[in-house]
Amino acid sequence: MLARARRSFLVSIGVLLLGFIAIAGVLVYRSSQGSGQQAAGQYAAQALRLPQGAEIVSAAASGGTVSVTYRIGPSLQVRIFDGATGEMKQQLDIVTE
Repeated sequence: MLARARRSFLVSIGVLLLGFIAIAGVLVYRSSQGSGQQAAGQYAAQALRLPQGAEIVSAAASGGTVSVTYRIGPSLQVRIFDGATGEMKQQLDIVTE
């Protein structure tokens, strides 16, 4: 009886270890695929132009663009830049209703 329980325990531990090895293999495979190289090319801009005195509230990069939300004086604005060139694509004023 004890031998059967021990064998069942060892099989369970073996399956668990195989699962961990499979997950580790997938993580290593995905991290070595070079997707970071492609993303690095999308964001090659060295500098983004904001008005002097602007206080950055937040910044986010997605889809090859960089969105910067900043406060200048009492107003809040968002500028959207091309991540590769740093060229401003759009400026939005955020107003309260």
